[in-house]
Amino acid sequence: MSFHKICHLEDILDGHARGFEVTVNEQTVPVICIRQGCSAFVYKNSCPHTGVNLEWQPDQFLDDTLQYIVCSSHGALFQVEDGYCVAGPCAGDSLKILPIELNEGELYVDMSNADEAVSN
Repeated sequence: MSFHKICHLEDILDGHARGFEVTVNEQTVPVICIRQGCSAFVYKNSCPHTGVNLEWQPDQFLDDTLQYIVCSSHGALFQVEDGYCVAGPCAGDSLKILPIELNEGELYVDMSNADEAVSN
């Protein structure tokens, strides 16, 4: 496993998301971190339909209700818990989830599948 420190969990407001960039093998991989209480979900910041980054402004990944990740390009909605697309042109597809580890409040993401994450 190849864990990279992202941030302290408290750097993300509960129920909100932030974007980060992780450098792996000299390539930058944009990721989305979403905090829900003492848990977090991390996804590759790439729409499975078009490959574009999802946010419409920096750190603006969630819909108005803060219930879904939304693609700024075409409005696809993804479940926060598993990245599954419930509406939009890529319905049935999923965001690329990245394994995480929380250690003493610090959030780490496993980039051992970085080649796959970079190429998707």
